Amino acid sequence: MAASVSASVDAEVADHDDSGAGAERAGRHRPSPLGLRARVIIAFTAGALVLSALLAAVTYGLVRENLVRQREAVAINQAYLNARYLRDSLRSTGAEVKSPLDAVETTGGGSPLLLREGVWFAPLGVGREDLPSELQDTVIGGEPARMRFSVDGQTQLGVGIPLPAVGSAYFEVSSFEELEGTLRSLGLSLLAAALMTTLAGAMLAASVSRRVLLPLSHVSAAAVAIAGGRLDTRVANIDDADLGVLVTSFNEMAGALQERIERDARFASDVSHELRSPLTTMTASIQVMEGRRADMPPRAQAALDLLVADVSRFSTLVEDLLEISRFDAGAARLNLEDVCISELVMHAVAASSDADIPIAIAPDALDTVVQADKRRLVRVIANLVGNAEAHGDGVTRVSIERADPDHVRIAVEDDGPGVDEEHRGRIFERFFRGAAAGSRGRGEGVGLGLALVHEHVQLHGGRVWVEDRGGEVGGARFVVELSVARPNMTAPEPDPQPDPGPAAVPAARP
Repeated sequence: MAASVSASVDAEVADHDDSGAGAERAGRHRPSPLGLRARVIIAFTAGALVLSALLAAVTYGLVRENLVRQREAVAINQAYLNARYLRDSLRSTGAEVKSPLDAVETTGGGSPLLLREGVWFAPLGVGREDLPSELQDTVIGGEPARMRFSVDGQTQLGVGIPLPAVGSAYFEVSSFEELEGTLRSLGLSLLAAALMTTLAGAMLAASVSRRVLLPLSHVSAAAVAIAGGRLDTRVANIDDADLGVLVTSFNEMAGALQERIERDARFASDVSHELRSPLTTMTASIQVMEGRRADMPPRAQAALDLLVADVSRFSTLVEDLLEISRFDAGAARLNLEDVCISELVMHAVAASSDADIPIAIAPDALDTVVQADKRRLVRVIANLVGNAEAHGDGVTRVSIERADPDHVRIAVEDDGPGVDEEHRGRIFERFFRGAAAGSRGRGEGVGLGLALVHEHVQLHGGRVWVEDRGGEVGGARFVVELSVARPNMTAPEPDPQPDPGPAAVPAARP
């Protein structure tokens, strides 16, 4: 016994661990808020942006390096030519410096400087204080040198050449202002090209993703159409080695689903039809037995009462199954006519229950006319009243009011415990047996009444739902909303289906 208890505890702990791990895994695999097409476009755009930026950066770097190298080479060559000229001139003229220095030609707005016997000569404004001390010390020490530095925020290239033959040192400062302007223009051009390339990549991604994902959108639209009842919807085949498999598999699945649903519908219809004959015989036999009820002992009378109740319930089930099978087969049709909704509801309530049920009609809904099939709408009211009496401790009130100028609402309220939020979306399903539905009273319905209400209302193009009565009182409130009839109003479309798109085609019928 202890071993079995231990095993049970271990199993529960393992189940708890598995469920915890499953919840953790589910938390790690949360769906992305972006759709597949959006992610494809973002990926293409990001890729185009990265490649464009990388290409622009590499191009800018290479061009800048080449231009700077060329500019430095030209400046250095010119500086050496000028230094040679000054050396020869100073040898021939002796102490005269100004004339040879003024005759020096520089490139790109350069400025010459000459240090001769401790005296600086700077005819064009760039003086000794502008030259870096490291450059001066190196050149004065007898070594030629070059250095880039900044003067007033502009890049300069300083070239220094010692002239020991005449006891001098020549310096030439060349401005990079023109080169920097060229590089700025190049950078802006590359940036604009990168942005245009990124935009072109985004447009290409949008076009490609639309074409690639078009079959998936058709599959999605076809799935929505099938879920809405258009079981013969298929997706047209496409010439694609990858997506063609998806389309083929979807069509095969849709065909198998259609065959299964139609087979089940035929089975329910056939069974219901086969049961009608023995049910009719049983009903006739029970009527004969009821004619001799007075001659039966008490136990036989009790058994007869149970038999009458079960046969009546069974008869209702068969009739409901036949009605449901007509909806499944698409054979349900409306016989529309103009109906005064207040009069129809009063007659339907009176015919559905022996109780004195209060009916509240709003003044603006008193003469409201709807286009409806009387038989089906009476069945809707009867089923809602019967549901309230069987599961909701009886009907407390039936109300009719205008929701808006185009719609009218019929509400049936009961005095039961109400319907839980988690079951309100499923209470109109066939044979639904939720906790709330199973505990709402003493009735023994067949489980198809509310499903038929939903089918009938949907066939009229209306809506039906359940809500709380509101306030401190308990109970449920079943609401039916229908369209108000207008002059020259056509028949409402029962549950309009979304357009499945150009790739969705009806299945071929044999």
